[in-house]
Amino acid sequence: MSLYRVFESMFVLPSLLLTLFFQTSLHAQDSARPMKYPETKTTDVNDEYHGRKVADPYRWLEDTESEATAAWVTAQNEVTQAYLDTLPSRAPMRERLQRLWNYERYGLPRRRGETYFYTHNDGLQDQDVLYKADSLDAPRAVLIDPNTLSDDGTVALAGTAVTDDGKLIAYALADGGSDWRTWKVRNVETGEDTGDVVQWVKFSSIAWMPDASGFFYSRYSEPVDGGELTATNENQRMYFHALGTPQADDRLILERPDHPKWGFSPAVTDDGRYLIIQNWKGSEPKSQVFVKDLRNADSPIQDLITGFDAEYEWVGSVDDTLYFMTDHEAPRRRVIAVDTNAPQRENWVEVIAETEDVIESVSLFGETFYAVTLHDARSKVSRYRINGSSIGEFTLPAVGSVGGFGGRQDAKETFYSFTNYVTPSAIYRLDLTTGENSLWKTPKIDLEVDDFITEQLFATSKDGTKVPIIVTRRKDSQLDGSNKTLLYAYGGFNISLTPSFSPANAAWVDAGGIYAVANLRGGGEYGREWHEAGMRLGKQNVFDDFIAAAEHLIDQKYTQSKHLGIRGGSNGGLLVGAVMTQRPELFGACLPAVGVMDMLRFQKFTIGWAWVAEFGSSDEADQIDNLLSYSPLHNLKPGTCYPATLITTADRDDRVVPGHSFKFAAALQAAQSCDHPTLIRIETRAGHGAGTPVSKRIDEYADLWAFLIENLK
Repeated sequence: MSLYRVFESMFVLPSLLLTLFFQTSLHAQDSARPMKYPETKTTDVNDEYHGRKVADPYRWLEDTESEATAAWVTAQNEVTQAYLDTLPSRAPMRERLQRLWNYERYGLPRRRGETYFYTHNDGLQDQDVLYKADSLDAPRAVLIDPNTLSDDGTVALAGTAVTDDGKLIAYALADGGSDWRTWKVRNVETGEDTGDVVQWVKFSSIAWMPDASGFFYSRYSEPVDGGELTATNENQRMYFHALGTPQADDRLILERPDHPKWGFSPAVTDDGRYLIIQNWKGSEPKSQVFVKDLRNADSPIQDLITGFDAEYEWVGSVDDTLYFMTDHEAPRRRVIAVDTNAPQRENWVEVIAETEDVIESVSLFGETFYAVTLHDARSKVSRYRINGSSIGEFTLPAVGSVGGFGGRQDAKETFYSFTNYVTPSAIYRLDLTTGENSLWKTPKIDLEVDDFITEQLFATSKDGTKVPIIVTRRKDSQLDGSNKTLLYAYGGFNISLTPSFSPANAAWVDAGGIYAVANLRGGGEYGREWHEAGMRLGKQNVFDDFIAAAEHLIDQKYTQSKHLGIRGGSNGGLLVGAVMTQRPELFGACLPAVGVMDMLRFQKFTIGWAWVAEFGSSDEADQIDNLLSYSPLHNLKPGTCYPATLITTADRDDRVVPGHSFKFAAALQAAQSCDHPTLIRIETRAGHGAGTPVSKRIDEYADLWAFLIENLK
């Protein structure tokens, strides 16, 4: 077992408050009371899937705009709120969360022209504010403050793209947590909008022309009234928006109605020579690449890499040579060079070879590549010359996660962040000419970090696979099985979970809890093979890995089942729903958030069809048995004692529509045979998570942690 310590000290929660947090639940445990839930009607709805009849009695809850569903939501929230209001640890936990959240947070600076751009939050602002400055040390000025755009803080700045000369900025706004983006353009010097507005953009970047005459973007058709948050998103098209013109006049660049599930992400090479179009298909980590020569306005879009055989992520270019990070013939990724004049595969040149560590990202500055890699879910940074020869490893502040290393290829500086589970993101400036590495901003938080340790364990899954678990706890915690422990995981979509700071998780650990993160198959921590082992017919491997992690924490005396809570969101919400139905006795409390709970109908809403590559689909005869074997909604068994459960979702989630959680909550309440609470908390004016105001996040975590404290005995 490898052990690494976290560092940087501030202030610790008094031990008296620790006692309050983890002992206030005793009164409720001594006087457990059965819950009375709102009545949820059932309807006679049955579907047939390849000869299998499946009932769906709560289908009506999928209609999130109906009056009946609205009344059900109100009734459920009233029951949940009444319960949460009685929890004695909730108020002190909220106060502690507010103090931990109240620290200055900076975003990574970037320089365009003579101007620096970066975000800042003074601590409790609902949304980060975007600033401009003439230098890193110069007085700054507000450029965009989304806190002024709504009374409740639910309009978020969801993306920016600055012109090369730094004079114009395109910025995206997200309203109430939706994935829909409205892009506008602002004059950096005057702070005034130009009047350009681009709507119905989703899952698309923005790429400016070098002369700032306009930008490329991708959008969907305007949805029908009432379908903004539930209608299927298909047939994405790429357009060019000429500055100063209405969106109706935007020039269509690319569409493929013969492939309605294709999407397009634009990028322009730093020298302005090529438009790079990365063509994606759902959630598959496989792509195609098209190019257009921007030196000729009438040039056609040409195929560069086709076949959807691997992932290809554009890194940079030198003249007609384009560099890509790819897992083609390299499950843990490598870097290749493709000549636009001879793009055939036999002409590809390997620049950075695959190693035992997974390459997560690559940046090109001048003639030097910076590659961020993962070793057992922890970051490393290596440097390579343009010909692929190694320069050596870049020294990081400690063990944790890094992000950043962005900027134009001709940049003289770049910035990166470093964080781990109890260290907020510190930002460093790297002088690319001299190699000087200096700290720019480091947060001061209300936490005595030296009181904690982080250690990595390895569980053994059902089939013998080693599963990493990173555990953060107080140094004085006793490994006697008595600790309230929260186990978190995701396990899907090639996403890697690496150490990062969260005020919410810090509050849990500071209060004496243990926070554990398991790196499951389905994620990206060990490359393509690790991901594919948790896809489709292999999805049960993900659940087995998580169960093995839970059992390992119990075997090693970190906790016991009655003290063990589990949490996950989105695909991680599916994970929690699946394991709590498979092994209800293993957990003391469950927190499934915005989860995919109905595995037979997920593809029928918004972008759900894009997950078929990951999960399979009920439309496929060879997948239906597998989906039914673990679908949380379909594996609830009446008469079973399920763990205490607090389901969370939001009324404007158009990624995983809230009907998933509504139906699961109704079915769980009907199936529950003991007095463990089974509640649902439905946030209003919020979505899948991104852009949620700080005030709402503090309230939510106060509820979640108080619920755990109450129900982990």
